[in-house]
Amino acid sequence: MFSAIARIFRTPDLRRKIGFSLGIVALFRLGSFIPAPFVDFGNVQSCLAANQDASGLYELVNLFSGGALLQLSVFALGIMPYITASIIVQLLRVVIPHFETLHKEGASGQGTLTQYTRYLTIALAILQSTTLITVARSGALYGTSASAECSQLLTNDAWYAIMLMVITMTAGTGLIMWMGELITERGIGNGMSLLIFTSIAALFPGSLASIGQQKGLDILMIVIAVGLVVVAAVVFVEQSQRRIPVQYAKRMVGRRTYGGNNTYIPIKVNMAGVVPVIFASSLLYLPALIAQFNQPAAGQAPAAWVTWVTNNLTQGNDPLYMALYFLLIVGFTYFYVAITFNPEEVADNMKKYGGFIPGIRAGRPTAEYLDFVLTRVTLPGALYLGLIALLPLIAFSAIGADQNFPFGGASILIVVGVGLETVKQIDAQLQQRHYEGLLR
Repeated sequence: MFSAIARIFRTPDLRRKIGFSLGIVALFRLGSFIPAPFVDFGNVQSCLAANQDASGLYELVNLFSGGALLQLSVFALGIMPYITASIIVQLLRVVIPHFETLHKEGASGQGTLTQYTRYLTIALAILQSTTLITVARSGALYGTSASAECSQLLTNDAWYAIMLMVITMTAGTGLIMWMGELITERGIGNGMSLLIFTSIAALFPGSLASIGQQKGLDILMIVIAVGLVVVAAVVFVEQSQRRIPVQYAKRMVGRRTYGGNNTYIPIKVNMAGVVPVIFASSLLYLPALIAQFNQPAAGQAPAAWVTWVTNNLTQGNDPLYMALYFLLIVGFTYFYVAITFNPEEVADNMKKYGGFIPGIRAGRPTAEYLDFVLTRVTLPGALYLGLIALLPLIAFSAIGADQNFPFGGASILIVVGVGLETVKQIDAQLQQRHYEGLLR
């Protein structure tokens, strides 16, 4: 392993790419600590220290921003607007035929879809920054039980100050998007994924230190042991796949013979990745967000539905919350796999190039067989996603660990997935230069 790492840094081109990626990552982390204009940095830090577990509604966005959201920095929104825009554009392929046509056009169509994603990212950044600043002005950013100083996070709340903050945070999102594309083009790995990886991994040391200080060394060791087991399980499942054998008949094109070889269609156990967890979290945050904006005036009793939502849909250790979270993840897993893997399209492409599954007729029977396999392989993948997402909630209830339990949910899925993909890319580039590579 150490010799492989030494070979990486002895290869000039690979060394330059990794150095460039690390430089962009360092700039990204620096921007996460620079406060936006008219933000009282002292009050923000005091509120963060006093309300470490009160991230509540904004936990997911704060996770993807590397803690920048609750610091109201220039990179407060992080990469979340781009993730949301990418998912929306991907889903619109099912609804808008023009998007599906662009997707099938190759590089030209993909470039147009990428441009649409950028425009939508800026629009979502404007919307999310406006919402964030509104919540910060109301004093509810750190929870309803926050101190009085947490309602004085802005030094100036005039219209021009609010507009400048919105422009700054939106520009920060655009800069992050440009940084991610630079890494993809000139660095190593997928730029956006690496920035998300950096944001999440940056919170791990602080979370572990907080658990050690609050709960003691024995609980910290239990958390680390559980983390190692979870990482091993995630790596095993992420690498698992059902390989459907495919044979191609020989065909003559001019004087050349094509086909006649055997291959397979890999159907991963977890084809949906982390998207169902994001969908389920966002949907569960929606009622709590609406309830937060319907809080009664001082001296008045809240509405019955607001009380019910506050009691049942804002606490991660509530049984109803856990049950809904698990069911939503399972449902969204099937939904997302259904729109991203089209058995009929795969069957048509196989038939066009003379491919067939042994024992299955080409055309519609092949599509039905692929759908049959996909439905059954997705079930363990959906259950796995639900259990991994519930892990931090169960840990909080069982051993009293911090609510920001680092080894679970979306965080560990992204960290392991991006880590594996980046290592594979480095390994491929090493093997191109006649080295053994990192993976054996």
